[in-house]
Amino acid sequence: MSEIKDQLLYSAEHEWVERISDDTVRIGITDFAQHQLGDIVFVELPQAGAEVASEAVIGTIESVKTVSDLFSPVTGTITNFNPELETEPELVNSDPYGRGWMVEVKVSGDLDSALSNLLSAEAYAEHAQD
Repeated sequence: MSEIKDQLLYSAEHEWVERISDDTVRIGITDFAQHQLGDIVFVELPQAGAEVASEAVIGTIESVKTVSDLFSPVTGTITNFNPELETEPELVNSDPYGRGWMVEVKVSGDLDSALSNLLSAEAYAEHAQD
């Protein structure tokens, strides 16, 4: 069974979201998603300053099996991206909730409203089983 962390929120597209300040979230892909992809060999992420829209593609994740899109669960501005993934994309496999994080986004508008459509850990666990 894939690891699902209770303190995080989740998208239906298998991204996790962690609130890191009053207006900013950190985003990565779930343990379930990295297992489905297999060995990650390349991650393409947007640069700081890029505007992103909820449910829009913001990058790609390439594994030995496939190339998959990374979606933004929120609307806002990229404030940071994980530079370690440029040389160590396998961190997404080994530590998807830690060193394998992907981007940080300063959310446009009210953060609570932006997060209200995301799944709880329990709801995501049910979704991932479907």
